[in-house]
Amino acid sequence: MRIAVTGASGRLGRAILAALADAPFTGISGPLAWSRPDYDLDDVGAAARLIARDQPEVIVHAAAWTDVDGCARQPEIAQRRNAEAVVRLSEAAAGSGTDLILISTNEVFDGRRTDGLGYRLDDRPNPINTYGSSKLAGEAAAATAYAWTPDGASAHGSSPASGPALAIVRTAWLYGPPGNDFPEKIARAGEHARAAGESLRVVGDETGSPTFTADLADAIVELIGCGERFAGIHHVVNGGAATRAAWARAALAGLAIDVPIMEVPGSTWTRASTPPAWAVLEPTRMPSGEPLRPWTAALADYLPALRRQLAVRPGVGAAVR
Repeated sequence: MRIAVTGASGRLGRAILAALADAPFTGISGPLAWSRPDYDLDDVGAAARLIARDQPEVIVHAAAWTDVDGCARQPEIAQRRNAEAVVRLSEAAAGSGTDLILISTNEVFDGRRTDGLGYRLDDRPNPINTYGSSKLAGEAAAATAYAWTPDGASAHGSSPASGPALAIVRTAWLYGPPGNDFPEKIARAGEHARAAGESLRVVGDETGSPTFTADLADAIVELIGCGERFAGIHHVVNGGAATRAAWARAALAGLAIDVPIMEVPGSTWTRASTPPAWAVLEPTRMPSGEPLRPWTAALADYLPALRRQLAVRPGVGAAVR
């Protein structure tokens, strides 16, 4: 099976390529890595050109502009990269009969839920920031290209097996190699605070679903391997929920960085964007029936590699959100 991954040099793209390399259906040539300069979100002809050249059977679209504050400051670029680029990719993919897996985000929801439950597939998206709006526009563009009705069925009445399939995978709070993620920033900020004899200030009023990229990548491979059944919307996150402060405490404890944490509101920092306060997704059932493991177990698996990375690239950081 010829599978292309956009954003192949990014955090999630790298994890997907690694997971696909071990998949029995990928073939000896391995997955196709599409990244800059060949695939650039700002290149209007890139998608059609690469699809014609490589003729993939499945595309996993992991490329996106994920700088949430940058999106707020430059909404026209956010729209171009997270929505208009999806228009071009999904139209070219659907037109060539190529299946598409589009990676999306919890930030299509407003975060105002107060019942303690994760956002479900049937909850109405209502983004409160530019990043979420641009990603939701990308979802809508893909749905149009693949002729989805609101319930995810084909507008032409065809079964998933009779035409190209579309899956939208929403996820949240990603972390993993090559670092410069929330756990690494927290670790560096914690070391700095400990050396200065200070508390580490971390946001305590934002709650989400911390998700390890390796686990998400394995889930995407599982979706591809199940055939036409992958069509539809999926919420794929590690189990459970945590505030930023709880996530930070777990990371620091696992790294043996002993520093007190002071929980502060998100408004402590001035930001261009407004993040959803409740960023929790209710996981959907995977084809195997097995959910992703709890976020605490995934984080524990990641921390040994992060510990080595901190030793190789010593340095200090500032307080983080």
